[in-house]
Amino acid sequence: MSHDLPFGVILPVDEIDVRLDPSPHPFEAGRQGAIAANWQSEISEKPALFDGTVVLLSGLGFDRGRLFGRCHAVRYSTFLYWRKDRVSTAVHAFAHPMLVSRDNALIAIRMASHTVNAGRVYFAAGSFEPEDFPGGVVDPHANMVREVGEETGLDISAARRGKRHYALATERGTVIFRRYFLEEDADAVAARIRAFVAAEDEPEIDGPVVIRSGDDLPEGLMPHMPPLIDWHFSGAE
Repeated sequence: MSHDLPFGVILPVDEIDVRLDPSPHPFEAGRQGAIAANWQSEISEKPALFDGTVVLLSGLGFDRGRLFGRCHAVRYSTFLYWRKDRVSTAVHAFAHPMLVSRDNALIAIRMASHTVNAGRVYFAAGSFEPEDFPGGVVDPHANMVREVGEETGLDISAARRGKRHYALATERGTVIFRRYFLEEDADAVAARIRAFVAAEDEPEIDGPVVIRSGDDLPEGLMPHMPPLIDWHFSGAE
């Protein structure tokens, strides 16, 4: 199994069965030297990068509402090296909490200049980490709560959620997303995020980006974002 999701199609997901395999990722075999050399190049440009532990999939599939896959813990340096050429022995997937304000706007973020995705706009998110796999199976909600909290200061742990997850596969990776409905209007949410960012010594984001319609697309938007924005404002469940 490698990747058999159709590209560019938003799929309703009723079950997520992505498991953490304790064995090394096949992609790393024979590439340790190249990974280390690339990491030195990366940190020479972005010294604040941290070589922590994330997960990278070796396979991802979808069948009748069930998203399933296998992943392995790798260093962030391995992930950055892989994403240069996106070799088919590995697959990237990440979770997106789609924050919806009381007045139906979407709350995204713009990444700070010291990050790998500097200036890019997407929903607050981060790669899956081993701690997101209680019992060996991924918990997307835990990942989303942590990443939103770290980047924006918002606590979405008790927010009302959309009834299911969805998945969108692209050539650059697969986003697993779900709506989280906030109790404040967009301006109030954005003000809270800006206050959090201002109080941080080295914030991960420059600040919030409010998207009020499918025609309200900001500069720097990541390529996977327009289909998600169109989907939300089309009135999808």
